[in-house]
Amino acid sequence: MKAKYIAYHETHSFSNLVIDYVNDNPSLKPFYSFRPDIEGIKEAVNKRNFKGNRQKLVEVLQSQYANINIKPAVSNNIKLLLNENTFTVTTGHQLNLFTGPLYFIYKIVSTINLALELKIAYPEKNFVPVYWMATEDHDFEEINHISVDEKNISWIQQTNGATGRLSTKTVTAAVQAYKAYLGISENGKKLARIVEDAYLKNSNLADATRSLVNQLFEKYGLVIIDADHAVFKHEFAEIIKQDILQENSSALVDKASTELANLGYKNQVNSRDINFFYLKENLRERIVKNGEKYEVNHTDISFSEDELINEVNTHPERFSPNVIMRPLYQEVILPNIAYIGGGAEVAYWMQLKENFDFYKTDFPVLLLRNSALLIDERSMSNIHSLGFNLEDIFLSVNKLQEKWIKENSQEKLSLADEAAIINAGFDRIKLNAFKIDKTLEHSAEAAKIKTNKLLAQLEKKIYKAEKHKHEVSITQIENLKKRLFPNGVLQERITNIAPMYVNYGDDFISTLIENFEPLGGDFTVIIP
Repeated sequence: MKAKYIAYHETHSFSNLVIDYVNDNPSLKPFYSFRPDIEGIKEAVNKRNFKGNRQKLVEVLQSQYANINIKPAVSNNIKLLLNENTFTVTTGHQLNLFTGPLYFIYKIVSTINLALELKIAYPEKNFVPVYWMATEDHDFEEINHISVDEKNISWIQQTNGATGRLSTKTVTAAVQAYKAYLGISENGKKLARIVEDAYLKNSNLADATRSLVNQLFEKYGLVIIDADHAVFKHEFAEIIKQDILQENSSALVDKASTELANLGYKNQVNSRDINFFYLKENLRERIVKNGEKYEVNHTDISFSEDELINEVNTHPERFSPNVIMRPLYQEVILPNIAYIGGGAEVAYWMQLKENFDFYKTDFPVLLLRNSALLIDERSMSNIHSLGFNLEDIFLSVNKLQEKWIKENSQEKLSLADEAAIINAGFDRIKLNAFKIDKTLEHSAEAAKIKTNKLLAQLEKKIYKAEKHKHEVSITQIENLKKRLFPNGVLQERITNIAPMYVNYGDDFISTLIENFEPLGGDFTVIIP
C-alpha cells in the first residue's frame, strides 16, 4: 500500500478553526504558544521548564507495567524519562472497547512518528511517545460499543464510576462476538488472541486497555500511562486546592471562549465554577459549591473549606479533573512538549492557554493528528472506472452523482442559456410595459420570476430523467460512498481496526508508520 496526500480543506470534513490553524491564520495566535512545525517544536524544547518529579514518574510507570512482559523498546523509554534531556510527545483518549474507531489508532501512530521524527532532528535529545489513558472518564456509554461491517458489538454493564476501574468480569460476551467477526484467518486469530489476553486476563478496563495497546505498539516504544494515581495527584494537589477555592479556571476559560466565539469559532467545551469531580469506587460526581459548603453532586458528601483542604492533602487521588483541568494535569506530571489530538481537541485546548499561563505551566505544541482514508482494491477500481480523482470522493453522494452525469451525459442538461434568452426577453417586455403603464412593470417582473421557477423545475426533471438512464453507475457511486464513508462520515470515525487487521495484519500499522507525516499538514489517502 502507498499513500497520497490532499489538503484538509479538500475533504470538507474539518472545522474552520482547524483549517485556519493549519494555515497559520494570525487571528488564532493568542490561543497557542508554538506553531505545529519543526521550528515551533524546537522553540518549545528550548523553553520547556518541567518542574515535575521524574523519579516518581518512572517508578509509577514501572509499577503499572509490572504484570506485562514488556519489550526493551518500552522499558528503555520509561528509563529515559529519568534524564533531563528526555521529553514526551503525548496523545490521550478514552478506553474504547477494542480500541474503538480507527482514529484512536491514527492518534497513536501520529504520536510515535512525531517522536521518531524529533529524535532524527535532535539526536542529542530523547522523545518518548505516550498514550494517556482517560481512565477517570465516567461516560461508559460513549466507549462500550464498536461497529464492524455495520454490526454493532456492545458491552452491557452498569457503572457510575471511573471507567478505568471498571471490572472486566462481564466483558466475555463482547469478546466472543468480536472473535466471531475476526474469523479463522491467521490475521483474525492473531488479533483474537491479543484481545482475549487483554480483556480476559486483566481485572479492570485500564489494565485491559494497556495490554491491548501495548501488544499492538510495543515494538515502537509507546509508553502508556494511567494518571489515576495518588502519587501523580499529590504533585497536582496545590493546583487542585487553589482552583476549587478560587475558581480560577472558570473565569479564564470563559474569557478565552468568548474571544474565540467573537472570531466566529465554535466552543468545544464549557467550563464550570468548579472543574473537578470527586472520585471513589463506583463514584465520580461533580463538586459544587452551595453557600459555604462544597458538596458532591447527587450524594450526601460535603466539606467545609478546611475539610476540603484536608481532604485534598490527605487523599488527592479522590479529586478528578474534568476536561478543562485534565490537560493542565498532564503537563504538570509529564515532561511534555507536544500534544496530538483530533480537530475538536485542538479547538478546546485553545480555550485553555490562559489557564496554563495563570498556573505558570508550559503550554505544549498542539498538533492535529493524522487523518486517513484507506481505499480497498475494489473501491479503487470503481474510482478509476467512474473517472473520478481522489479529491472527488470527498464530495457528497449527490454532488458526486451530479458530477458524473454532467461529464458522461450526451444530452444538454442545463437550461442556463435558454434562461438567459428568456430573461433578456422579459427585460424588454418590462421596459415596454413601463412605457405604457408604470404599474405593469411589477406584473412583468412577477411573470419573469414564475417562468424562472418553472425552468428550474424542468431542469430538475431533465436531470432526474438522465440520472434514471444511468442507474447502474449511480448505484455504483452510492455503494462506493457507503463503503468508504460509513454513515456518511469519515471512515476513521466509525470503522474499527478489525477489518483492517483481518485484511492486512501487522502491515496495516506498519503502513501507517511508514506514511503518516505528523508535521505534513495534509490528509492521508492510503491506496493499493
